[in-house]
Formats: sequence, C-alpha cells, structure tokens
Amino acid sequence: MKILARWFLLAAALLLVTQIYPTVQVSSFGSALIAALVLGLLNAVVRPILVVLTLPVTLVTLGLFLFVINALMFYFAANILDGLYVPGFTAALIGSLLYSLCGVVIEAALDRLFDRQR
Repeated sequence: MKILARWFLLAAALLLVTQIYPTVQVSSFGSALIAALVLGLLNAVVRPILVVLTLPVTLVTLGLFLFVINALMFYFAANILDGLYVPGFTAALIGSLLYSLCGVVIEAALDRLFDRQR
C-alpha cells in the first residue's frame, strides 16, 4: 500500500514541478505515473552504477556531483518517454532538484503516516 501511495504522490509531485518550473512539461497524469515509475527504476538500477563509477569526482566535489547524476537520470527519463519533456541539462538539473525535494517531503509524510498505523 505504501509503495502505491508513494508512486501516485511522486507522479503528482512531477506535475507540481511542471507548475513551479514550466520548462519541464508533462502531458498528463498518466504520463506522470509512467515517468515516476521510470525515474524510480532508473534511480534503483542505473544510478548506483553511476555513483560507483564517478566516486572520485564525487569525492573531489564534496558530493556535489551527485546533483549532476540526478539531473542525468531526469534527462535520460525525459529522452526515453514521450509524455515528459525536458529541453536541456539546466532544466533537468532544476527539475530534478525540485522533484527530489518533493520526494523527501513525500517520504517523510508517508513514514509518519504508515508508522502510526502499526
């Protein structure tokens, strides 16, 4: 149940990102659902590989390179999906930052909600 709630809320967060930063565009809520799923899969599978491969650069930049990796995941998801449009790397960076902030808030809220139910 928590996974489905997180998925729907992250899709809604993606729509919120398009309202806050209109350069990032999502065509519909269905597209946002698919984009949230693809972003989740990319972050679960590809991102850890990139983090390990770029570990020296990440250490030198004191972790700031992780923002670049997040932006690359966001940009890559937009390139493979028809319903998500991100015109460039700067838009992907800002969009991924906003989406990550929404994700942190959603995760904290869901943790509090589902911990109370136990």
